[in-house]
Amino acid sequence: MTSGKTKERDIGLGLPQPKESCSDIKCAWHGKLPVRGRIFEGKVKSTKAKNTAIIEWGYHRFVKKYQRFERRRSSIVAHNPPCMKAREGDFVTVAECRPLSKTKNFVIVNVQKAKGE
Repeated sequence: MTSGKTKERDIGLGLPQPKESCSDIKCAWHGKLPVRGRIFEGKVKSTKAKNTAIIEWGYHRFVKKYQRFERRRSSIVAHNPPCMKAREGDFVTVAECRPLSKTKNFVIVNVQKAKGE
C-alpha cells in the first residue's frame, strides 16, 4: 500500500464497485456488512422509507390440474445504501445478509437504471 490508493473491497460477487462512496456501516461495499446466501435481480417497487427499497420480481408456477403456467410475483424489503441511490423502476441486484431489522435481510449491491433514463 505504498502507492497511496485505497484498496477496493471485493464482496465476492463479481460486480463492479459503485462510483460513489458512502459512510454507511450497513453498506456491503463501504461498511462491514458481509453478504451470503441468495442473490437475485428484481425491480424496485417503492423507496418511500428511509434507506429502504421494496424489490419485486415475477416468476411462473405450473398448475398441474390445468397443464398451464400462472404468473406470480414476490417481493422483499432490502437496505438501500446512500451510494446506490436506487429509485422506483430501477433494476437491481440484491444479496442476502444478516438481519438488519425486523423485515430487512437483504442489501442492494448493484443498480441498473431504468430504460427511460
